[in-house]
Amino acid sequence: MGPARRRAALRLRGGGSPPLLGLLPARFSVFPLFFLALLLGFASLLWLQLSCSGEAPAPGGGQSPGGPRQPCPPPAPLQPAEEEEPSWGPHRLALLVPFRERFEELLAFVPYMHRFLSKKRIRHHIFVLNQVDHFRFNRASLINVGFLESGNDTDYIAMHDVDLLPLNEQLDYGFPEAGPFHVASPELHPLYHYKTYVGGILLLTKQHYEMCNGMSNRFWGWGREDDEFYRRIKGAGLQVRRPSGITTGYETFQHLHDPAWRKRDQKRIAAQKQEQFKVDREGGLNNVRYRIESRTALSVAGAPCTVLNILLDCDASETPWCTFG
Repeated sequence: MGPARRRAALRLRGGGSPPLLGLLPARFSVFPLFFLALLLGFASLLWLQLSCSGEAPAPGGGQSPGGPRQPCPPPAPLQPAEEEEPSWGPHRLALLVPFRERFEELLAFVPYMHRFLSKKRIRHHIFVLNQVDHFRFNRASLINVGFLESGNDTDYIAMHDVDLLPLNEQLDYGFPEAGPFHVASPELHPLYHYKTYVGGILLLTKQHYEMCNGMSNRFWGWGREDDEFYRRIKGAGLQVRRPSGITTGYETFQHLHDPAWRKRDQKRIAAQKQEQFKVDREGGLNNVRYRIESRTALSVAGAPCTVLNILLDCDASETPWCTFG
């Protein structure tokens, strides 16, 4: 046996190169083989996607025109969020979220807030207050409706914007016994920094909210309802408290709102420009006009919430700016 044949025989019998590589040319590179494997893997995934159906078999055993298609494998189950326990405390929060047509923000908000509050051991229920009528958006009236519909198993509320997520776990969402607690204070909110600002996230006991007669129902469109509510809080003899010891400043919250994508309704119609600076001394919880079209319990990525489809009513003789007409 010649020297070349002897070396090849030793490679096949001994512990050197694997048999498959021993059959490849001497100048062969492993990189083409690697890319070929990637290509085959991609092709197999594509075949799986095209050869399976995302739906269950049709009733009666019907098949698609191209022959039977097997159902796709189900997605991996989400890890369940921590369940409430009585040891978390006697109080329960109604998280009131005024809402209209901002589903991408809602899909992020509900699971995030459920896990945030559960980690802090805050017993809670999330209410999505979905305005489905044809009037302009009325955040204050939706909060009044949410308060009235939140039931007797909650004893305090959070007026919470859907586009504002707390990032600092030191923020307090506990029972605000001493008075209204403004979580999104001017020192922490990424946009609004004036001293009388009470928007974004505000906690109140139900007793204190009733003392204010809720919020005014006269604010159709975006803005000013929080400023009027600040004056109601003062008129009820209550003192607004704010977080202390938070060192994250304007990085305390994530603001999801994209002004280029979501245009705010800031138009002022008829006498609205003058009326928006007045205090409504008559209206509030006592005269909010609405109808609940439906009440639906949902789970968003494993996080429970209740969606209230709300039809608000407007007295055009009192607030003609409730419509654009």
